[in-house]
Amino acid sequence: MSRPGLWERLRGSARVTVVSAPPGSGKTVLLRSWIGEAGLGERAAWVLVGRDERDAQRFWLSVLGALRQTVPGSVLVRALTAAPDLDGWAIVEWLLKDLAPLEGRLWLVIDDLHELGSDQARRQLELLLMRAPPELRFVLATRHDVRLGLHRLRLEGELTEIRADDLRFTAAEAGALFQAAGVQLAGPALALLHERTEGWAAGLRLAALSLAGHPDPERFAAGFSGSERTVAEYLLAEVLDRQPTEARRLLLRTSVLERVNGELADLLTGGPGGVRVLQDLEEANAFVVSLDAARSWFRYHHLFADLLQLELRRTEPGEVAALHELAAGWFAGHGFAVEAIQHAQAARDWGLAAQLLADHWPGLHLGGRTATVHVLLAGFPAEARAADAELAALAAADELAHGSLEAAERYLGLAERGLEGVVGSVPVPADRRGQALVLLVVVRLLVARQHGNPPAVAEEARRLRALAETLDATQPGLGEELRALALVSLGITEFWAARFEEAERHLDEGVTLARRIGRPFLEFSGLVYQAGIELFRSFTRAAERSRQAIELAERQGWTDDPVACYAYSILADVPAWQGRPEEAEAWWRRVERTIRPEAEPVAALAVYHVRGRVELARGRDTDALAAFRAAERLAGHLAAEHPLATATRAWLVHALVRLGETEPAEQVLVGQGEPDRDRGEMRIAAAALRLAQDDPRAATATLTPVLDGSAPVGWRSWLVAAFLLEAIARDAIGDQAAAGRALERTLDLAEPDGRLLWFMLYPAPDLLERQARQRTAHAALIAQILDLLAGPEGYGGMGSSPRLAEPLSHSELRVLRYLPTHLSAPEIAGELTVSTSTVKTHMRNLYAKLGGHSRAEAVERARALGLLAPSAHL
Repeated sequence: MSRPGLWERLRGSARVTVVSAPPGSGKTVLLRSWIGEAGLGERAAWVLVGRDERDAQRFWLSVLGALRQTVPGSVLVRALTAAPDLDGWAIVEWLLKDLAPLEGRLWLVIDDLHELGSDQARRQLELLLMRAPPELRFVLATRHDVRLGLHRLRLEGELTEIRADDLRFTAAEAGALFQAAGVQLAGPALALLHERTEGWAAGLRLAALSLAGHPDPERFAAGFSGSERTVAEYLLAEVLDRQPTEARRLLLRTSVLERVNGELADLLTGGPGGVRVLQDLEEANAFVVSLDAARSWFRYHHLFADLLQLELRRTEPGEVAALHELAAGWFAGHGFAVEAIQHAQAARDWGLAAQLLADHWPGLHLGGRTATVHVLLAGFPAEARAADAELAALAAADELAHGSLEAAERYLGLAERGLEGVVGSVPVPADRRGQALVLLVVVRLLVARQHGNPPAVAEEARRLRALAETLDATQPGLGEELRALALVSLGITEFWAARFEEAERHLDEGVTLARRIGRPFLEFSGLVYQAGIELFRSFTRAAERSRQAIELAERQGWTDDPVACYAYSILADVPAWQGRPEEAEAWWRRVERTIRPEAEPVAALAVYHVRGRVELARGRDTDALAAFRAAERLAGHLAAEHPLATATRAWLVHALVRLGETEPAEQVLVGQGEPDRDRGEMRIAAAALRLAQDDPRAATATLTPVLDGSAPVGWRSWLVAAFLLEAIARDAIGDQAAAGRALERTLDLAEPDGRLLWFMLYPAPDLLERQARQRTAHAALIAQILDLLAGPEGYGGMGSSPRLAEPLSHSELRVLRYLPTHLSAPEIAGELTVSTSTVKTHMRNLYAKLGGHSRAEAVERARALGLLAPSAHL
């Protein structure tokens, strides 16, 4: 393999280069390839130290012989023969004298230096390193560092060190190695092999040899481990069998651990000195890796760990479960809950594992570690989850996060029956009832929150706060955590009920408490819904708070958590409202990655609601209609009528009006009960429909209660629509003064946050241009709206284009939308439920106003004016 970066380091200016790495790291191959690539064959002396070499004279004679085989050495270095009185010190002095006149570089490569077992020979080598002429360069290859006093060279900048991390193959180099071996691997399989081998050269090479001609390379890669025969044989011979008895016992018995320290090693081996053995193994590059600067925690190379576990099962099969039990107890006692649970599961002690998980679940859940809990629960057999009330409660919470409400409620029922001692269920032991009750109340709270059931959330939050008070005396930390969860949950529920003052109060308290007790996931959840409250006040503050929540999620690794979904949707909603729908798309891609309608119906309802607005802003009315219908279906699955339900149906009417579907829009209105039809949002939608039906007087009558406040709306953005439609209706009636006053009020409401979406849905360029010529406080905003309407992706609507000599009527616009289709005039009449003669009259008027002599020319002109979407074929 060509490794030019390492070759460059070998040919650097340092007098001594040390290549120190475990066996199979490619040290020898690297050095030989470098010598060949650099053309140093005649100027490089190669010495291979024999296994456990303890004869200093023999070592130095091999050094002298290797130097004499080089071009410079053959001239300068005299020959010596073995003799009883020949001393290594004398040989070194002899070499120093002979090489003193050396001109030009001469390289002395000593491979397997770790095998040099003679202390005298090592001290003599140190003397040569320090006193050699500057043109003599040394390359020392070793499996572990050898004591040679190299610290002085390091301080002088005369030492280059190439270690295991440098020799590890990158993913690209691993791919090149497999290609050179004639093995074609798909990207995921290659990545898996690279991860399993950790870039270890021998592991990759052995995998390549095994894969050559293999009928299913992907399957082989998925199962590749240190127990694979060729890898196991290599690691046994080169690593494990070379260890003394004490180290071998420690390695085998601690191989059940993902990480180990000295105390754990002593516990599992039953003897002292574990930390010393681990540190010695790490120094020896025996596939033991330190995990911290203090060198107190260690792990084993993946493949080496596989081999050790195989050997443990072969030599001490009856000890494996007991070792896991010991590890579970140690980790539990030292606050490492996840590892304790995993070892209890590995020991198949399901009772201990369930108790540990139940005890630590609140902290894991409130710490945002639902994915970890999901994995831990998957480690239990299905019958254990159903038979243990506490596990059933946790399974219910897990289904909320990763499954469905229906499954969550089934598990919740099992947990409740166990706590209540129902016949046929497994009762909760008396000493566990308090803990089980905490779990049950938390899960009930979460289920009620997902159902969108404010009374149930309030009831469970009250219970949770009462439990928190009792826990303060015994578990003060848990009491505060539960109190923070109750506050944030109440705030979220009040938010969805549109009781923003109460929501803000609870969220502020909950976020402050979560921040104080160090529970960032609760803080993150609260921040997301604080952003939702701000959306109804200030787009700028809503976006800022959403980004604050997302930055916290990015620091903690929660960017794909469903809670983040609503923050992303806010950041998509704001630019859609402000006439920049293309900016919403990047955020919407994140929404699609995190949304889970089956487990988060309330949040999903809001997200589809936003999606519909984004699609309307992009002129994709059909997609908007689909999103609003999806939101409407979700609203029907909630336990109580959601405040967004009426708003969703109102938006549904707007989407239908945009599509010219007036009859279905009318049906939606008729299907509402009297109270809902009288709400402000539905009245605004009804007014839009009346305008589409060429009945502006009915539109103004419908809007009157909204404008005088007797039919209030929950959001200022709806008032923008109300006054805009009032202006359009008054202008159609011929009351230009009233139209101007309504339009000015529209602009007053729209300008602070740049709420331009309604102008895109119901464009009124003639009105805006007339307003700009009169006394208005919003000339710049009018210019911005007109530029938006005249843009390359102009929006068809109920108004007209500023470039038309005569505006189109609402009925003409309805017919215009069908001109790009292949429908005939009678078919269009059937779609609009009007007569064929009426459609033909509108078509003649359209041709005249658009300056076209045919249907195709009229369509082309309408697209140029932004009255129709651009052709899909452009």
